[in-house]
Amino acid sequence: MDLRRFAAVMLAALALVPFGAFAASIEYPKTKKVEQVDDYHGVKVADPYRWLEADVRTSKDVAGWVAAENKITFDYLGGIPERERIRKELTTLWNYEKYSAPFKRGGRYFFSKNNGLQNQSVVYTVDKWTDTPRVLLDPNTWSKDGTVALGELDISDDARYAAYSVAEAGSDWQVIRVADVATSQPLPDEIKWVKFSGISWTKDDKGFFYSRFPAVETGKAYQSLNRDQKIYYHRLGTPQSDDAVVWYDPAQPEWNHGAQVTEDGRYLIITTTQGTAAKNQVHVKDLHDPYAMPLTIVDKIENDYTFAGNDGPLLYFRTDLHAAKGRLIAIDLRNPEVEKWKEILPESDATLQGVGYLGHRFVANYLRDAHSEIRLFDTGGKLVRTVELDGIGTAGGFDGRSDDNETFYDFASFATPPSVYRYDLATGEKQLLFRSKVAMKPEDYVVKQVFYTSKDGTKVPMFISYRKGLKLNGENPTLLYGYGGFDVSLTPGFSTSRLAWMNMGGVYAVPNLRGGGEYGEAWHEGGIKLHKQNVFDDFIAAAEYLTKNGYTKPAKLAVQGASNGGLLIGAVLTQRPDLFGATLPAVGVMDMLRFNRFTAGRYWVDDYGSSENPDEFKALYAYSPYHNIKPGTKYPATLITTADTDDRVVPGHSFKFAAAIQEAQAGPAPVLIRIETRAGHGGGRPTAKIIEEATDQLAFLVKNLGMKLPKGF
Repeated sequence: MDLRRFAAVMLAALALVPFGAFAASIEYPKTKKVEQVDDYHGVKVADPYRWLEADVRTSKDVAGWVAAENKITFDYLGGIPERERIRKELTTLWNYEKYSAPFKRGGRYFFSKNNGLQNQSVVYTVDKWTDTPRVLLDPNTWSKDGTVALGELDISDDARYAAYSVAEAGSDWQVIRVADVATSQPLPDEIKWVKFSGISWTKDDKGFFYSRFPAVETGKAYQSLNRDQKIYYHRLGTPQSDDAVVWYDPAQPEWNHGAQVTEDGRYLIITTTQGTAAKNQVHVKDLHDPYAMPLTIVDKIENDYTFAGNDGPLLYFRTDLHAAKGRLIAIDLRNPEVEKWKEILPESDATLQGVGYLGHRFVANYLRDAHSEIRLFDTGGKLVRTVELDGIGTAGGFDGRSDDNETFYDFASFATPPSVYRYDLATGEKQLLFRSKVAMKPEDYVVKQVFYTSKDGTKVPMFISYRKGLKLNGENPTLLYGYGGFDVSLTPGFSTSRLAWMNMGGVYAVPNLRGGGEYGEAWHEGGIKLHKQNVFDDFIAAAEYLTKNGYTKPAKLAVQGASNGGLLIGAVLTQRPDLFGATLPAVGVMDMLRFNRFTAGRYWVDDYGSSENPDEFKALYAYSPYHNIKPGTKYPATLITTADTDDRVVPGHSFKFAAAIQEAQAGPAPVLIRIETRAGHGGGRPTAKIIEEATDQLAFLVKNLGMKLPKGF
């Protein structure tokens, strides 16, 4: 359904009423209300916009409301004179080749590349670097509008087959397919109802393990709760109905399960999680014995155990057991008792994010004050060397097998375009394979890290970047971006839209809020459940730091966040509307009392808690953005963004929040919602749609922060 075209038909059914001083130019839909009141532990909570939770694909009322809101929003955005200049600049900046770090399987190399403005990156393969790469998978041929994207990709051990998942319109639901690597031709295998799953081939290349949910009733795929995930084994050439269940716990239908085959093909590592927290059980199945039952190594979901590799029966795991910042341990399957576990890498002063076992060495990826530090260790835990990176930034990749002598990694920062390196594990020599040719000079920008004090005295780091020559006169338009949750670390990365913002004269700032994983599990736990307000306090303190130190002032300060970061923006918007000139909450969790009733929402109880718990309800209700909108308040200019196929954070969150804040707005600033079609939570979004949304967000900021674009932009 094209919701923008649908607007013309449905607008007539919606009465329009003016709000605030923008009555002559903006008329918001008069959104109907329902008499819905819920009782939470004796507290009566009204939910007048409950009807907006319905699926836009099946509800004519919701579809009509969406169409009306989009009509108003796009009319407003279309009237901003600078919009086309911003679109052209973004398109020009975006048009550069983008490569992923290669990896090697069966003597062949695999990598992805985007020529510049392709909607989706293309997967290539090559035998030698001197040969011409050949296309293996081109998602751009899967749909006319570029909204069908590649998800997971796993190459079989001898590089004969590629198993990959396909996602449509940004949905979390994926279909697994298989291609012949030599010919790039698809095989008939097709597996549906896959979500939150990896793919792992057996050593003989005859099949692979994956996870999926039961089929969902027609019309409920984008909203119903995800339960009863099982691990299956699929043998090539057989129908999905023949796939055997490998692991499932019927007593725990809400638990999730993943499977990974060890490099030698001997063992299947099964991990079981309860939610989004990095805490899991570990079970190990001997694949050489078809009758062997999985051996339980870790039976409690209390700590993280991330598999890093193995030497026969000696399994290596990154864990936070007795080490909040992480350490590496070895578990011998011949003596798997806890008291016999061996520590290889003890806890460090930096946070151990992950470990790879390649070239008979451990490649450890640490975070030091939220930027990458890569160290190599021998199998005994002795430091071999530290990889020399190109300054403060983020390094990733380092894929490989235990007998490889080379690996590949990428590196980027706020003002450093992505670079891809080949790294010799034996000598430490690195070779630059590719550096993105972006229309900019890194030396023209300043990137620095500061530390500020939050409300309770906690020191919080923040990255600040801008073009050289900036005057700290308190008049600079500033974009403050945050997340603060789910153990996610915000590290320095390159973004075309952020580069455009700095070229427009803006300051870009990213604080590392509690709730993230920058300083280990203690930092994460400091911003969850009953401590979630710490995240908002950290972000507010970041905004106050920027205003007190001459970067900007409230009228020139914009804030942005997506998903859990959208919740962040919704919360600080309702708590401190005086502190911001504009807000950009994207795909946010806005109703904290009902989030766990839809799709993957139940997993988030790990971080948020649940309204079913009296103490957690009290904390949730105190900051829930939807429930803390106050009528008669002057809210800053706000552009809410979401998408009709978002089945991670269902769009009803943003719909209800938008309706409530439009009604409550007492000031002259616009409060709009932009609802994308054939798009989801963000993953797999085509380049064209990314540029369109970034254009609209930047244009909105230009108009509402009173910006003047510099000459030549």
